[in-house]
Amino acid sequence: MTLLELRHVSRIHGSGASAVTALNDVSFAVQPGELVAVMGPSGSGKSTLLNLAGGLDTPTNGDVLVEGVSLGELSSRALAAVRRRSVGYVFQDLNLLPALTAAENVSLPRELDGVPLRRARTEALATLERFGLSDVADRFPDDLSGGQQQRVAIARAFIGERRLLLADEPTGALDTTTGESVLRLLREQCAAGAGGVLVTHEARHAAWADRIVFLRDGRVVDETGEARRPNGDAIATGGRS
Repeated sequence: MTLLELRHVSRIHGSGASAVTALNDVSFAVQPGELVAVMGPSGSGKSTLLNLAGGLDTPTNGDVLVEGVSLGELSSRALAAVRRRSVGYVFQDLNLLPALTAAENVSLPRELDGVPLRRARTEALATLERFGLSDVADRFPDDLSGGQQQRVAIARAFIGERRLLLADEPTGALDTTTGESVLRLLREQCAAGAGGVLVTHEARHAAWADRIVFLRDGRVVDETGEARRPNGDAIATGGRS
């Protein structure tokens, strides 16, 4: 099943003479096992695409589907459940809650989904360990470096059994070595059957992806690469190359 599909999606902010088209008739899909990088200049629509894919915004026209479910047909409660269970989102501004420790920030999506506190805490600690953050589990965001905060935010996106990972410049505050370790973990998740969308300005980060989609002025203007399943077989995406 396709993990993410945008069907002729447009997003227009405002109306009349002041209307701004952030996305214009974009069709886009992500398959299991596939990591897709999205590149383009500032204002090209990259973050808008992620917000729509994660159910944080609604399209003006078109349809967004996650694991075959149209987000536009869901109630607010059902949409929140999709974000907790199916979609992991790494925000550019991190969105860590300052009153919660690193472990509590990471475990929060699981707790909100009804997972018992002890189990959610255990999962959070295991996820933090994957990112080399075991020693800061009980620290608050203000007590962490920028790079540590970034990795906590990424760990929160990875926790649980989410199959769609959306990352907006996830390595922005990280040094080269740590950034590559994060991208390697993202690739491993995709190899295990997840799908990922990586927004980046860095060609060296986009090189980790199976496919690169280029946006300009809210439109897909080019696409390179070939999608791959975990077993190495090509996936027909219908995109340009």
